[in-house]
Amino acid sequence: MQTLLTGRARKAFQRRLLHWFRAHRRELPWRASRDPYRVWVAEIMLQQTRIAAVMPYYERFLAVFPTVEALARAAQDDVLRLWSGLGYYSRARNLHHAAREIVERHSGRFPRAHDAALALPGIGGYTAAAVLSIAYDEPLAVVDGNVARVLARLAAIRGDLREPRRWRELSRTAQDFLAPGMPARESPGDWNQALMELGEVVCTPQIPRCPACPAARSCQALGRGLTHEIPAPRKKRAAVRVRIAAAILRDPRGRTLLVRDPGAHDDVLFSRMWQFPAVEVVRHAQQELAAHVEKILDLDAASLELEALPAARHGVTFRSVTLLPFLVCVPRLPKRPRTRVLPLNRLGQLPVSSATRKIAAAATQSDSPK
Repeated sequence: MQTLLTGRARKAFQRRLLHWFRAHRRELPWRASRDPYRVWVAEIMLQQTRIAAVMPYYERFLAVFPTVEALARAAQDDVLRLWSGLGYYSRARNLHHAAREIVERHSGRFPRAHDAALALPGIGGYTAAAVLSIAYDEPLAVVDGNVARVLARLAAIRGDLREPRRWRELSRTAQDFLAPGMPARESPGDWNQALMELGEVVCTPQIPRCPACPAARSCQALGRGLTHEIPAPRKKRAAVRVRIAAAILRDPRGRTLLVRDPGAHDDVLFSRMWQFPAVEVVRHAQQELAAHVEKILDLDAASLELEALPAARHGVTFRSVTLLPFLVCVPRLPKRPRTRVLPLNRLGQLPVSSATRKIAAAATQSDSPK
């Protein structure tokens, strides 16, 4: 990869970008403090999740768990309940486990050493660099899709940016900006955020706002008319279609039953949280679900009347999921290990996934006056 700017031109570019960021940066809640705990929680929530979706979760999460000690003391179910609906629940589990390690091994302070940060559950190179640079001003570059796109356009780099060799070169280029004597070295946290901000709000994938870009005079893609060709579009994995049938058991008191150990599809769709009894459909949804309920709850499948409710769509990574809810009215709910009984309208008391909420909504809507 060719060198991206040199000497005075590089320093001038860095000063322009830092000035732009400090003048125009968005006022996001996690930018109100450089407390490592608050920065870390934000970085975990923002992984593969839009800023608009994260903001209300971030505020609620910190209201309940304002310190790493509070998070470490919490029960995992309480952490997952607050995370419910944000998706990618392994992030919440790792956050909780890491909080306990930070309290036990690091005196309640996010470790400043890079190796120690990387040793925490759920912390990879990007997250470690983001937290350490923003909270502690450690000169570590972050490279995400936004930063890679900015760097690729600045140097007119074609091809798939995620190709391992090209990604390593982009990472080295990003780190070069934090070399001793460079303006970015004085505030690596601001520099990293400036590059990310530029990619998020100006140097966007489809319609970049080049006239508003502080890097326009340095951008080789703009000079060559290549901004719409760089980066090359990524090849999407073909969608896998899945059908999931779920049983909403309901007793005369309006209560329902959730289970915690439902089967192999749990990790994909329900994230090992509380959910309705459900099964991946092979051919006949109603018959297969009835057999599944009989197996895990010891109910007589022949005596169950399954009323089909409106289907719902759900997406999980490359999976296109059709949720097929069935209402099952029973005189009493079975008592089994790893089950919970509660009113259908109080599902929020337990950690449940978005898919479970969609299934519950089908039953709620069926009760509404037509």
